[in-house]
Amino acid sequence: MPDTALTPPEAARWAARAGLPLPADRHAAVAATADHIHSVVTILRELDFGETVPAAAYRAGQEAHDATV
Repeated sequence: MPDTALTPPEAARWAARAGLPLPADRHAAVAATADHIHSVVTILRELDFGETVPAAAYRAGQEAHDATV
């Protein structure tokens, strides 16, 4: 997606291309939601995860509980 905001007509066009025709009263809401998702993904792409292992390497229940309460 470009850095400019998605317009309601563009949102309707992209939805139609995906096989999801939208009622006219939903175009603006879908465009706003898509813009919000895009802004969140943009921020996530800027994060430096360094040496963080992939989520698939995590095994629930195998972590060490060494903290005192």
